[in-house]
Amino acid sequence: MHNYSFIQKFLHDFVLKKKFINQSLFELEKIFFSKNIEIKSKSHIFITGLPRSGTTTLLNFFHSSNQFKSLTYKNMPFVLSPNFSKFLNKKTIQKVERLHSDGIFFNNESPEAFDEIFFNNDKKFLKDELENYIKLILISGNKSKYLSKNNFNYQRIDLIKSIFPNSIFLILIRDPIQQSWSLLKQHLNFSNLQKKDDFIKRYMNYLGHKEFGLSHKSWNKSVKFKNFNDINYWLEQWFFFYENIYKNFKSKKNCFFLIYEKLSNPNYIESLLKEIKLDNFENMNFNYFKNFNKNQINISFNSDIYENSINIYNKFVSLKT
Repeated sequence: MHNYSFIQKFLHDFVLKKKFINQSLFELEKIFFSKNIEIKSKSHIFITGLPRSGTTTLLNFFHSSNQFKSLTYKNMPFVLSPNFSKFLNKKTIQKVERLHSDGIFFNNESPEAFDEIFFNNDKKFLKDELENYIKLILISGNKSKYLSKNNFNYQRIDLIKSIFPNSIFLILIRDPIQQSWSLLKQHLNFSNLQKKDDFIKRYMNYLGHKEFGLSHKSWNKSVKFKNFNDINYWLEQWFFFYENIYKNFKSKKNCFFLIYEKLSNPNYIESLLKEIKLDNFENMNFNYFKNFNKNQINISFNSDIYENSINIYNKFVSLKT
C-alpha cells in the first residue's frame, strides 16, 4: 500500500469509501457469476484471535493445502466482486515483506483479511447475503471450501454457524506478555507509518484494521491503563479479550483453541488437522511455523494484570486442541 501509484490510491479511495459502490458491484456479481452450488454443509474454516497471535501464518499454512479459497490481494479494491476483480489483476507480482517488518512476505496471490469490508454492513445484509458472498468467492477459485482470517470473526461465530453449521473456528492464543509487546511494537510502527503517509491510514480504515496505529480502537473499555504507548494497556486488553473468549466459547462445538507457542511442533499441527478431519495435508508447508520463538522482552509491566492474564493463558493450554 505504501508504494501504490496515484491511480491505485485513487481507485481504492473511490471504490472503498462508499458502501453503495461495493454493494452495486456485488449485485452485478450475483447476476453474472452466481451458480446454484451447495456450500452450506461444507467445513469452511474461520481463523480469529487477537492480532499478533499467528493468524496470518496459520492462514498461509491452510492456504498452502490448495483445498480452500480465500480472498487475495488480487481482489483489492473490488472485494465484493471477486470474479470481476480476478480478471483485472492477472499478473503476479514479486513477493515483498509487509509493513509489519515481521518476516511475512506477500504478493497479489497471497490471502488476506479482506472480508471485513463485507462484514462492515448491517445485520440484515449479512444474514441475507453471506452465503451468496462466500459462494461467489468459491466460484472465483473453483473451490468448495472457504478460508477466512479475520481478527473480528469471533464476533460473528453464532451468525456464521447459523448459516454454515459445519464451519470450523480456529482461535489463536499467545503468551500474554509476548503478544502485548508485539501489539505495542506494531502500534508504534504503524502510528509512525501513518503519520508519514495518510493513505496507509485510509487503507487500513477501509479494511477495518484498527487494531493498532492512529485509528486504534480498543476491544474492551480500559479500566486502569489508557495509554496506547504503554505495554500495560495492551496487557489489560489481552486479559479482557481472552477472558471473554474463554467464557463464551470454550464449550462451543467446532471451536478449536491453538497455542501460538506450540505451533512450531509438527505433531501439534498434525493433531489439529486430524481433529478437524482435513485430509491430504502431507504437502502443506509446515515451514511457516519454524520461526515461532519467544522474544527477549526487557520492559516493566504490571504484575497483577500479568498474573491474571497468565492464568487465563494456562486455562487455554490445558484445553484439548
